[in-house]
Amino acid sequence: MNKRLTRLLPLCGFLILAASALWAQNQPKPKSQKELDALRAWQAATDPDDRIKAIENVLTNFADTEFKIFLLQDAMLTEQRKGDFAQVVFYGERLIEADPKNAVALVTLAGETARHTREFDLDKEEKLTKADKYANAALDAAKVMPKPRPDIPDAQWEGAKKDVQAQAYEALGQSATLRKKYDDAIADFKQALAVQSTPDPATWVRLGQAYEDSGKFDDATDAFDKAINTPNVNAQVKAVAQAKKDETAKRKAAGSKPPGAP
Repeated sequence: MNKRLTRLLPLCGFLILAASALWAQNQPKPKSQKELDALRAWQAATDPDDRIKAIENVLTNFADTEFKIFLLQDAMLTEQRKGDFAQVVFYGERLIEADPKNAVALVTLAGETARHTREFDLDKEEKLTKADKYANAALDAAKVMPKPRPDIPDAQWEGAKKDVQAQAYEALGQSATLRKKYDDAIADFKQALAVQSTPDPATWVRLGQAYEDSGKFDDATDAFDKAINTPNVNAQVKAVAQAKKDETAKRKAAGSKPPGAP
């Protein structure tokens, strides 16, 4: 699918909620004035590179810090915003080592691994197997995450959990697409749409692409229309959806067949 559709996982709100859960359970505290100063420097850093340096300063000089989970989560998502896949994996794996059921880490690694896998990579299957493992673990972790604070509305918390589940299904769908298992991809993208709390037009485009790749042009057109007509759709996503709709119409008119068809 066109790279312009690639978007960062919308986990900032979820990260705050997840951090709140850990905070409520563990009440982390700095163990010295020096650690507090280092944590304040992290909080004050706005430039991504400066933020990573501040995080590493705390992790390196205060190995027993009770803020390790928060720091690693922030580092992972900061590197994701920078587009540095290798560093996303680096911090994501460290985060899972520290917190094996961290849904943020699992779903981020699932999506990023699938997104950075190419059709002709020699290790494609190894990467996709890893992405699927992360995605399935994220599904399990997200479903059972306890509500962090009693003052958070149930609907808000359930919505956050559902959005993480939707991202996991999208990662599974991307893996299936790369394997050319289009029926599986269609099922995964439809499941993502079914569970996400906020309609995501990019998911409709991915579903439409899977339909188009499988030669189901009418279904593809319908999915692209859904993307185009989603309220407040991003202009870039809308343009891609329209281009894909036009492409589908041309393929249908030309009698194009799905890959592998006789």
